[in-house]
Amino acid sequence: MRPQQFVEDALAASTADGCVVIVAETTAANLRWAANGLTTNGQSQSRSVTVVSTFDGPQGNAAGVVTRSVGTGEELAALVRASEDAGRAAPPADDAAPLVADYASADDWAAEPARTGIEVFAPFAEGLGEAFGRWRGAGLALYGYAEHTMTSTFLGTSGGLRRRFDQPTGSLTVNGKSADLARSAWSGAHTADFADIDVAAVTAQLERRLAWAEKRVDLPAGRYETILPPTAVADLMIYAYWTASARDAEEGRSVYAAGGGGGTRIGERLGDLPLRLHSDPDYPGLECPPFAVATSSQGGLMSVFDNGTPTGPVDWIGDGRLRELIRTRAWAARTGAEPRPPVDNLILESPGAGGDLDSVIAGTERGLLLTCLWYIREVDPQTLLLTGLTRDGVYLVEDGAVTAAVNNFRFNESPVDLLGRITAIGRTERTLSREWGEYFPRTAMPAVRVRDFNMSTVSAAS
Repeated sequence: MRPQQFVEDALAASTADGCVVIVAETTAANLRWAANGLTTNGQSQSRSVTVVSTFDGPQGNAAGVVTRSVGTGEELAALVRASEDAGRAAPPADDAAPLVADYASADDWAAEPARTGIEVFAPFAEGLGEAFGRWRGAGLALYGYAEHTMTSTFLGTSGGLRRRFDQPTGSLTVNGKSADLARSAWSGAHTADFADIDVAAVTAQLERRLAWAEKRVDLPAGRYETILPPTAVADLMIYAYWTASARDAEEGRSVYAAGGGGGTRIGERLGDLPLRLHSDPDYPGLECPPFAVATSSQGGLMSVFDNGTPTGPVDWIGDGRLRELIRTRAWAARTGAEPRPPVDNLILESPGAGGDLDSVIAGTERGLLLTCLWYIREVDPQTLLLTGLTRDGVYLVEDGAVTAAVNNFRFNESPVDLLGRITAIGRTERTLSREWGEYFPRTAMPAVRVRDFNMSTVSAAS
């Protein structure tokens, strides 16, 4: 059956007071390579169906949510029954709200699902093959993975709402290594279709970093002027976004809380620079669904009752001030505020900022240049203190030039606090977070320089 038919049949079979059906049809293709040679390639197709069954009760509304891979009408009927059984057994949900009413949209509900295949890599693979030859001749080795997915999401409700969106997602991760594997450099990129990936430019950047690492010096732990490239900025800003729940802030459980009386830091200046952290479903190259899609409820961030809620441009931080927090419809109704569903992209900009990573390096007298961060974990939600490790290249910058590679560190930093310590910022460019790119790939960030970045201990990680 077509995905649209799964939606209609599930809604027709439902006996719940309310029902939401989400069908995600996904095709994917991938390439993997190691030591300058392609090792695997493949493509796949999958379908998942989520049924949300809601039930009205004297104590409040409850919801049962079940997601399965479904291929037949019999399996779909069993999924609907399982969702209803879960809903009847569930306690009242504290995020309960009436299902989103039907509204007009320009979606082409009847169109076939969009698809991808291995052919998406044709120009990219040609460039990759040329790079293999160059690197083999230089005694260096390339390792990496490229993946492209196309997910068509169809969302329908018992109230008549029908929305659909076709989401292309491409990601590239590449490691360049010396022949003895003692030196390593990493690069990553997000793309919609791989047509904009310049393999020669990516590999040239890796060669440059490996050359920087031919000289190495050891440095102690401490606070350093530190340059974060766009991917490392994304590592930190995504986590700041994921924790930006209005409910958590108003209940005093997050870095965005103010005082003990249910206040928040909305309106407070977080940094001297006119930073803008925002989301926009129509941002060029980072397009994402203009409506909420929730296959589970997640605290104050996301609710299955909000499926289909229109999303639009929103400034989370504007002119350096906290402007807004994520807010479910239920929490908005409880607090008298506007609902603010999350959007599946994130952009950090500063008006008038220009120049690339090299320009930020050139303006640095002495400091460290990171490549990326990994193994990031939360230490303290009240300050959003995070800890993690550096990886695949930390470099010493002296008098505006990179002079050597240095050892890795464990860091302890709050992404909200460091917004107030940015001393230089470059232009915004699309990037891929090393740590979170698999879950949140659509980001655009600048390179920044931060004073007193806390390298808390030296790490033995390579």
